[in-house]
Amino acid sequence: MAEKTVVQASNFVRNIIAKDVRKGNNDGQVVTRFPPEPNGYLHVGHATSICLNFGMAQEFDGQCNLRFDDTNPEKESDEYIQSIKRDIEWLGFEWGEQECYASNYFDQLHTFALELINKGLAYVCDLSPDQAREYRGNLTEPGKNSPFRERTVAESLDLFARMRAGDFADGERVLRAKIDMTSPNMNLRDPIIYRIRHIEHHQTGNTWCIYPMYDFTHGLSDALEQVTHSICTLEFEDHRPLYDWFIDNVTLPSGKRRPRQYEFARLELNYTITSKRKLKQLVDNNTVTAWDDPRMPTISGMRRRGYTPASLRNFCTATPVARSKGITDFSRLESSVRDDLDSSASRAMCVLRPLKVTIANWPAGHTETLTVPKHPKDDTMGERQLVMSKQVFIDQQDFAEQPEGKWKRLAPEQSVRLRGGYVITCEQVVKDAAGEVVELVCRYDENTLGTKPDGYKPNGVVHWVSAEAHQVVNVRLYDRLFNHANPDGDKDVDFMTHVNPDNLLLIEGALAEPSLAAAQEGDRFQFEREGYFCVDRESTNQRLVFNRTVTLRDSWANKG
Repeated sequence: MAEKTVVQASNFVRNIIAKDVRKGNNDGQVVTRFPPEPNGYLHVGHATSICLNFGMAQEFDGQCNLRFDDTNPEKESDEYIQSIKRDIEWLGFEWGEQECYASNYFDQLHTFALELINKGLAYVCDLSPDQAREYRGNLTEPGKNSPFRERTVAESLDLFARMRAGDFADGERVLRAKIDMTSPNMNLRDPIIYRIRHIEHHQTGNTWCIYPMYDFTHGLSDALEQVTHSICTLEFEDHRPLYDWFIDNVTLPSGKRRPRQYEFARLELNYTITSKRKLKQLVDNNTVTAWDDPRMPTISGMRRRGYTPASLRNFCTATPVARSKGITDFSRLESSVRDDLDSSASRAMCVLRPLKVTIANWPAGHTETLTVPKHPKDDTMGERQLVMSKQVFIDQQDFAEQPEGKWKRLAPEQSVRLRGGYVITCEQVVKDAAGEVVELVCRYDENTLGTKPDGYKPNGVVHWVSAEAHQVVNVRLYDRLFNHANPDGDKDVDFMTHVNPDNLLLIEGALAEPSLAAAQEGDRFQFEREGYFCVDRESTNQRLVFNRTVTLRDSWANKG
């Protein structure tokens, strides 16, 4: 089955890079980077950055570095590093022989800091954090110079060495750049370069007790790695002058090119939270079970839910890379995975709410094997076998004792076709003492296998499984985690109040066709008339667990 062509959206970054390549800038080379901080799992917003940075490198025969900006050991861990690597590889990208770490450059960054002190462009400051905020000013008032700003070079060098040696407590002193406390750009008001943290680092251990700040580290790491196009999200636009200032005021190793920073609008997806801090809150307070919970917008959560790498890449490709902010509707992401799974997922039948059907005129003890395709439009996917027997199960929602309107399923004295099988007609409704329907007695038409019935028209097609041959499975029907289009939009309202109380419905004891017995973790199926599902990692040999990836159509289209 031919893959659906994905229309590439507008991308101003591509235009910039293409122009640079045509003009021979950077010797015609393209080096990008993806620089996550290992303080949480990657989410769908990171997927757009991954596809952009790695995609541009691929398109222009360049290189994309994976660099962990690991300058804050308090919040970072190897768990997050490994999860990030898995996610990038799952999306289909490679970063070369070895990943990079900002911590690899700690010695060089320390040398850069000493150079700035010696040039009179950095000083050790003793202001407390509260005092520093007071001196910094605000958007309408300029800052004031720190009383320690005019320390001699020798004094700052001595104090910085003692900071490095561990002589001071956390927060007691910092190293600051000497730029301009009156600048309208708050980022240039003598930003902190180094702070003291007596904590073990996941890469360097206890070698260091001073750690460089992100703004100092990022641009210089780009320069050391020979990055040509440093592609950041728009919130770093005001940081670009600082990015350039650090690069301009240190002596880069001989032959190192000067990188340039470009900003694009980050992905804003409705009904979604992408703050790693708030995603961690969802995990910590047990709103979800883990970072890879299928309700989470993390790449690992989406993978577990059944999203495919292609569906995420296609979504990112079809989303414009722009300078202006915009909101992308969540339905576009769901549509992308539907499109991919429609062509790639094998079909199967699973009855979520079983209702017994006894076929009165079916011979007792007789079974019949029916062969149906795994995919209606792709013969190469092969076939699967269904077992027809005297008793089958259909879904409770496929029967109405008193149907209304244009009912297209089973009802008393009405007929339906069992998918891939015979036409049956309901002749009797059996109820329990409480008046609930517990069984239907039907008659099958033996002349309707693969042919239209003679003299009447079935009232639709329903899915089913045999009472003689089926698998008992658990099914998780996931819905959107939030019921508000902008759950984090009102800063006076806790985003947790917008958690959708119906985000998960667990169905234990659903009945699936026997072909699913061999299904493995990660296998994806379309449960006919129900949606797309994926085998969860918590499945056992005794019982499979299926996660609903997405419904067959947008179930939120008519919601307010």
